Amino acid sequence: MSRPKVFVARRIPNVGLDRIAAAAEVDVWPDRLPPPAAVLRERVAGCDGLVSLLTDRVDAGLLDAAPQLRVVSNFAVGFNNVDVPACSARGVCVGNTPGVLTDATADIAVTLLLAAARRLGECATDAREGRWVTWEPLGWLGQDLIGRTLGIVGMGRIGAATARRLHHGWGMKILYTARSPKDDAERELGAHRVDFDTLLAESDFVSVHADLNPTTNRLFGADEFRKMKRTAVFVNTSRGPLVDQAALAGALRNGTIFAAGLDVTDPEPLPPEHELFHLPNCVIAPHVASATVGTRDAMARLCAENLLAGLRGDPLPHWVNPDVAGRQRPR
Repeated sequence: MSRPKVFVARRIPNVGLDRIAAAAEVDVWPDRLPPPAAVLRERVAGCDGLVSLLTDRVDAGLLDAAPQLRVVSNFAVGFNNVDVPACSARGVCVGNTPGVLTDATADIAVTLLLAAARRLGECATDAREGRWVTWEPLGWLGQDLIGRTLGIVGMGRIGAATARRLHHGWGMKILYTARSPKDDAERELGAHRVDFDTLLAESDFVSVHADLNPTTNRLFGADEFRKMKRTAVFVNTSRGPLVDQAALAGALRNGTIFAAGLDVTDPEPLPPEHELFHLPNCVIAPHVASATVGTRDAMARLCAENLLAGLRGDPLPHWVNPDVAGRQRPR
């Protein structure tokens, strides 16, 4: 029996890629940039499996061009790039890589919060460009952290890990929004579940960890930033489209809020001429929350496990659409 064919839309860590290559005929896209949509469709056409990234749109058109595709293994926790109902309708399994990104992403959320609160981006630029001329009693004053209030928008695994770091490390009071109460966070952290407007009004720091869906798209706009404290720091490590970036830029420019730290933007990459890059009170990282050796290796392992299970016709260890069980596209 011939080996299954797999297209990998970008090179992933060898710990996962080698496992895939041992079981399948693998075509790896070699470029730093993702394959254009037409090229992706062409390369997947004769494949049994696809390793996709958030930059790869897996839609009905691609699926129809790949009649023998059985599994899409997304190298990410999120899967907004995949039309999951279209996959399910065609008996195509979809997998993702949850859980292993939690600590690395929480670390970046805290890093951005600290950098924005203490104006580190502005300080570093001023030092590098010669505007640091002496020790100044009123120079580069930032926000204190000890005993302040942290608002977590979306108290899932990453939101809870972020809250845990800031509660135990800086004694922060924790407010949160979630679809249901989080008993563990309330017991361990003394967290209080509140409505969205209360969280905005009472938090000194707002950290976003919500999923991107039709109800959260542009969750943060001009009205939401006006409800926040003028000393508030806003952090987003979730998804760029949760935020109206023009409204955020206006809030930062006008002093509606104090500062922001972003690991995600809309679009990605954000054009260098975008106003947010030129605001001294905005710190932007290039979507690096999961960028540690251990985390990316763990993602690659999960990605390979999902892909290989789908190729065998077995249940995926991390299955986005388990409703397709029993009606997977045959080998």
